[in-house]
Amino acid sequence: MAGVPGEDQVLAEFRASIDNIDAAMVHLLAERFRVTRQVGVYKAEAGLPPADPEREAEQVERMRGMAEAAGIDPVFSEKFLRFVIDEVIRHHLSAGD
Repeated sequence: MAGVPGEDQVLAEFRASIDNIDAAMVHLLAERFRVTRQVGVYKAEAGLPPADPEREAEQVERMRGMAEAAGIDPVFSEKFLRFVIDEVIRHHLSAGD
């Protein structure tokens, strides 16, 4: 990659940074899902419902606030969080099987 004749070094550095950020995001999501799987097991054992609409609403508002503070579109952050929550609930439902 780097050092290839005709390669734009600045672009290569940006892309390397993006690749590192993507890797960190995947690892953070994996850790989040590990913890939420534990929550799912606990909820199943305790007879609690897999979804908690009140907690989800709090999370959405918290995420929107963080997104606004970081200069990210809060609508995007809410969609992303909803996607993650839906996946967590799917895991919780399968943990109860």
